[in-house]
Amino acid sequence: MGMAQHTDDLGEGSTGGDAGGGVASGHHLPEAVLLDYAAGAISGPTALLVASHLAFCARCRGDAASLDAVGGTLLAEIEPAAVAPALLHSVLARIDEMPVTAAPSPQNLAPADADLPAPLRRALGRPLGRLAWKPFLPGLRQVRVLADKGDVARLMLIRPGAAFPRHTHGGLELTLVLRGGYSDEIGRFRAGDVSVADGSVRHRPKADPGEDCLCLLVSEAPLRLTGWIGRWFNPVIPF
Repeated sequence: MGMAQHTDDLGEGSTGGDAGGGVASGHHLPEAVLLDYAAGAISGPTALLVASHLAFCARCRGDAASLDAVGGTLLAEIEPAAVAPALLHSVLARIDEMPVTAAPSPQNLAPADADLPAPLRRALGRPLGRLAWKPFLPGLRQVRVLADKGDVARLMLIRPGAAFPRHTHGGLELTLVLRGGYSDEIGRFRAGDVSVADGSVRHRPKADPGEDCLCLLVSEAPLRLTGWIGRWFNPVIPF
C-alpha cells in the first residue's frame, strides 16, 4: 500500500492546544507516516496531506526536519558507488527532455482560498468554487483530487451540523481538517488537526454548527457503512 500502516495514535482525542501550530494534542501525524514522508516512501495523495498538515503544525514540521537530518546523515555515511559514464549521460538527457510544468499563477487562485495550505492550492490549480464537486449524501459534497499507488485523496465539504453516516474503513484513512471542525467518537477536530482511522474505528463525524467543515481525506480502501442501512447502501456509495 502507498500509506504507512500505523495505528498507535488511534483513539487519542484530547483537545488541549498546541503552542506551536494550533493543532489539538493527539491530533498530529503518526511518526511512521512522517518517517515514510522523509524517506519518499509514500504515495502522492499521502504526501499531499502530510505537506498540507505541515503548513499548519510547527511540531510536525520540527519532527519532519529532524527525520530529514537523520536521513541526510545516514546517506553521508554511505560509500559512493561508481556510475558508468553512459548511464550518467542517459539520465541527464532524460532530465533535459522532461517538460516543464508551470505552477498555477496567483490570479487563478481565489482570494477566498488563501487560507488553504500552499501545497494543496498548487495541487488543485484552481479555486474551490471551480472544482467538480459531486453530492455524496445530504449535506455532504466531495471531489476527487489525486490517486496514486492505491491511495485516493478527496476534498469533503460537510454543511454545518450535518453528519457523515456511521462507518468503518477497509484500510487506513487520514483526514486533515482545513476549515471548520467536527466531532466523532475519537474526539473533536479543528483546522490543522489530523484524524487517523482504520477498520478498528467506527465513528460518525458531525460538523460543528455555524460553519462548513472542509477536509482533505486520504484513504487506501473504500469506507464501509455499518448497520442494516449500510448493507443496502454500501454497493452504491461513491467513496
